[in-house]
Amino acid sequence: MTQLRRRVALALGAGSLALGPVMAAAAGSGAPKVLRVALPTPETGFDPVRTSDIYSAGINAHIFESLYGYDHLARPARIRPRVADGMPAHSDDFRVWTVRLQRGIRFADDPAFQGRPRELVAQDFVYAFKRFADPVNASPNWSSVAELRMPGLAALRERALEDKQPFDYDTEIEGLRALDRYTLQFRFERPQPRFVEFLTASATFGAVAREVVEAYGDALPAHPVGTGPFRLVQWRRTSLMVLERNPGYREVLWDAEPAADDAEGQAWAQRLRGRRLPLVDRVEVAVVEAAQPRWLSFLNGQLDLLAVPQEFANQALPGGELAPNLRKRGIQGWRTLATFTQLSFFNMEHPVVGGNAPHQVAFRRAVWLALDVPREIRLVFRSQGVQAESMISPHGTGYRAGFRSENSTHDLARARALLDLYGWVDRDGDGWRETPDGQPLVVEMATEAEQISRERDEQYKRAFDAIRVRITFRAAKWPENLKAARAGKLMMWRVGSAATRPDGQQALQRLYGPEAGNANLARFRLAAFDRVFEQLTVLPDGPEREALFEQAKRLAVAYAPYKVHLHHYADVLAHGWLVGYRRPVFWYDWWHLVDIDPDARAAAAAA
Repeated sequence: MTQLRRRVALALGAGSLALGPVMAAAAGSGAPKVLRVALPTPETGFDPVRTSDIYSAGINAHIFESLYGYDHLARPARIRPRVADGMPAHSDDFRVWTVRLQRGIRFADDPAFQGRPRELVAQDFVYAFKRFADPVNASPNWSSVAELRMPGLAALRERALEDKQPFDYDTEIEGLRALDRYTLQFRFERPQPRFVEFLTASATFGAVAREVVEAYGDALPAHPVGTGPFRLVQWRRTSLMVLERNPGYREVLWDAEPAADDAEGQAWAQRLRGRRLPLVDRVEVAVVEAAQPRWLSFLNGQLDLLAVPQEFANQALPGGELAPNLRKRGIQGWRTLATFTQLSFFNMEHPVVGGNAPHQVAFRRAVWLALDVPREIRLVFRSQGVQAESMISPHGTGYRAGFRSENSTHDLARARALLDLYGWVDRDGDGWRETPDGQPLVVEMATEAEQISRERDEQYKRAFDAIRVRITFRAAKWPENLKAARAGKLMMWRVGSAATRPDGQQALQRLYGPEAGNANLARFRLAAFDRVFEQLTVLPDGPEREALFEQAKRLAVAYAPYKVHLHHYADVLAHGWLVGYRRPVFWYDWWHLVDIDPDARAAAAAA
């Protein structure tokens, strides 16, 4: 293995030479088509098993491929095969799922394959799923995979932990098997009616080749190798990522099925259907953390598409309509209610503000009552969202527009009364409340240094001052705060949550006990909630399951580990030369599905 790694390193040293023929071929048919986008937050790396941030996921989703995906233009979302040969078969009780793979799909060429073409086979998915269980990977997504309850998978993990030996990838288990070269079978201890949704996430559940993992070792996050339309050719950490078309990508033709009354979608379909993917040759992804430079880069034509920063939302789409000055420049604009939700949480293991004792629950409910979310939406988010009633986002099962709860209530009088009733009072006369046992009370909130975080901090300070509770803020980089939150070291923090599949139960993972330290950053544990969550897992969609969603949401509000602030509007601008864009709902992959019109870009540059 050491010799193989040396060969990999030597080949990488000549990587710039290897790119020459690709660029030359593109130049031979005209200048390469380059899509230019920007991220507001740095990436963390490109190993699917270790990735949980949406920014790294956006890169992964274009390099790796899952078994299934979504129709680019269909609304509501529609699942369709990606590398699978047709939709999956399942037993009547949803405990056994079988998937056939297409033949002839190849991984991108890489030194790890020692010059030989490498076909995608069923065993690659077996290996990819097993990697979540390997303790060495410390996957933030292991708990989600564990909850699928594939017989034998957790036992392999426990054996590695107990024996302190390398994870056993070679032992076949009942829950995850390659029946033959192209047939994959999953078995579960309990029904999994919506399992196909898991199989749509290329960023997380895309196939990986064992040879690549073993060749690169700890350096794997910098060397993603998948079967997707692009490959990573340049990475300047926290600054720039460049993807180029995978020259070995199979023939996949643009296809989508927009609704009959979807005029825009029908126009894109007529223009693009039947063209070979990817439509662009290269994608340049810059990390630009400050909002103003991102905004100006777009206006100057240095970015083709922009997720509009909150600070500029009213300049871009005032009242939800594209600004006239932008329209005159041929810029396109969209506003959609996204699956992105903003939340705050207390660490439920903190001895003062955590726990489910009545006085602790009262404290958290009082704090949430004190927060003026409509004011925050108006002033900080420039009205770019709707107040949330629960953490389940729009477009998914479990979301009900008519649901109402205390989560959205702002009532300072009730907040103060709750604190008084449960003993959170000012005992020493300094004007600030103490704990019920008379100890000093100071809430420390983790935050970040950028402008929007400072603006939100001001709203929290205003709310805490109003109920006479001291609050301090400790700023750090977002990845540092995430690491501390997973370790249970933060007292209070804010996070965003993005749904990646249609089932609203995904959002409720943030409250599920076994997810503590992973999705459940609040480390909330309540047996009654866990029972509801587990029932939601096995029931098919229908009225009984919808009733359980209502029960789960009520429990979340009653114990108040989280405050759900808002569901975001997603404001997006694109220059007129970007063809075929539609904002994804539950997925990240779309760069290969859009085109650049070079004539329109040249005309705009000359204007």
